[in-house]
Amino acid sequence: MVKELLAYIRPHRKILVLGGLLGLIGSVAGLAMPLLAKYVVDAFGQDQSMAGPLLGLTVAVLVGAVVSASGSYLMERTGEGIVLGARRKLVDRMLRLKVADVDRLKPGDLLSRVTGDTTLLRAVLTNGIVESVSAAFMLVGAIIMMATMDGVLLLVTLLVVVVIGGLVALIMPKIQRAQLAAQEAVGDMGAVLDRALQAYRTVKASGAEEREIAVVGDAAVRARDRGLQVAGWTSLAGVATWMAVQIAFLCVLAVGGSRVASGALDVSSLIAFLLYLFYLVPPIGQLVQGGVQLQNGLAAMSRIKEIESLPAEPVSVAVAESAEPVGVTFEDVEFRYGDDRPIVHDGVTFEVPPGGLTALVGPSGAGKSTVFGLLERFYDHQGGVITVGGRDIRDWPLGELRATLGYVEQDAPVLAGTLRENLLFAAQDATEEELTRAIARTRLDDLVSRLPEGLETAVGHRGVLLSGGERQRVAIARALLRKPRLLLLDEATSQLDAVNELRLREVIAEVATETTVLVIAHRLSTVTNADRIVVMEGGGVRAVGTHDELVGADELYRELAATQFLVS
Repeated sequence: MVKELLAYIRPHRKILVLGGLLGLIGSVAGLAMPLLAKYVVDAFGQDQSMAGPLLGLTVAVLVGAVVSASGSYLMERTGEGIVLGARRKLVDRMLRLKVADVDRLKPGDLLSRVTGDTTLLRAVLTNGIVESVSAAFMLVGAIIMMATMDGVLLLVTLLVVVVIGGLVALIMPKIQRAQLAAQEAVGDMGAVLDRALQAYRTVKASGAEEREIAVVGDAAVRARDRGLQVAGWTSLAGVATWMAVQIAFLCVLAVGGSRVASGALDVSSLIAFLLYLFYLVPPIGQLVQGGVQLQNGLAAMSRIKEIESLPAEPVSVAVAESAEPVGVTFEDVEFRYGDDRPIVHDGVTFEVPPGGLTALVGPSGAGKSTVFGLLERFYDHQGGVITVGGRDIRDWPLGELRATLGYVEQDAPVLAGTLRENLLFAAQDATEEELTRAIARTRLDDLVSRLPEGLETAVGHRGVLLSGGERQRVAIARALLRKPRLLLLDEATSQLDAVNELRLREVIAEVATETTVLVIAHRLSTVTNADRIVVMEGGGVRAVGTHDELVGADELYRELAATQFLVS
């Protein structure tokens, strides 16, 4: 984990070294102040002019302040750069994860890793490491100056500091464990809040505000409790540091006073030594704080590394090599979502020839939507063979495969942004003419003319300002602009009224003359004119045929058609 932390520093090491040097110069200027104070006291005792020592003391203060401020700014600037790099790297990894891994992760926890955990890295990689190095130099410098004052008092000081420093070292691993638990608790709180916000209208309609507030509140209390554990151990380390200096001061005062009384030490040297002793407080405090921040950073790094260690999808150029429709075959396909989950596909076999309209129908849980998930390679099947365009799906470069497909999900998600941005989301290079044609084909003309800013109108979070049917038509237009060789429609008309459903059926029939269309339908009225209908049940295929053929040959299909008043 320490190596992983240092990897974030490497691109910024030159600026960090410069900032560290400035901090070190500022520390050296500070180290001169107790010695100059000794000269002031000596000059006062010998009735000499104090102008020179006082001027030197003033210059040392000003130089130390300016140089230290410059070094501090460089550190903060570098810290922001480190956070930016960490966030970009983590987001890049998250958006390339496999769907199966994201399914088991909580969105709120993922957001916490990008925001909170990466912020912890800034503290440990700037203040925690670089400033600790500067503090170490300052500490060594102070010890050297103290040694020139009196070796006996130095031994007394080091004995106290080393003993209490050992106690602090025992506390550090406990801080790391507590910080890891605290970050996980914050992630859990984010996940609980995200759940409520994603179902905001449902929470309101169910009158569940108080209940959800209590659930989020309980998660916040757990996060608070974990944070208090971190605060407790951190405070203990800070108190130990403070005690080290105070006890050292008492010991030095006692031993030093006796040495002054015996004539072995000058009063001015004792004063300078005591000033250096208190000058140890900042570097010791920085070292302890650096140790605490290092433990926090290691805890954050373990959570970041957990995401980075997950397998990512291969990167490939998303370009379809041809515009010709492609066919699909499933041969004895077997699939389950996990080793401990029930099987979803058990020997699924069917064929979709290039071009035309093919429908998948059947009861809920038959495995219809899983067909689309496997074609998009959101998941990999465990047995059998799937081909697209005659090629095994595993032989397709992932970007090329997905560029070949157009996919309309069942809930037709719309992203926050303008209507234009949503329509062009999958086809950034589409021309204005192509956009206008897609809008007309999906009957979105009225919506565009009705919106106050037309295509530039913001549609709200998750497209909340659009109706369900409008979101479906936006999703279909977005897929058509991709010019797919295989169009996948998952319940694409489920939220449309009868008039718009009829119009969209005409659009789908028109598109089916240009490309291959594979549609999942619960409302059989949308697919009665399909070239072929595949009936699925219990993770397998039980029948294939046209509407008329299946009404006469398959009992399940006839029952589905009867319940929807498609047969008498």
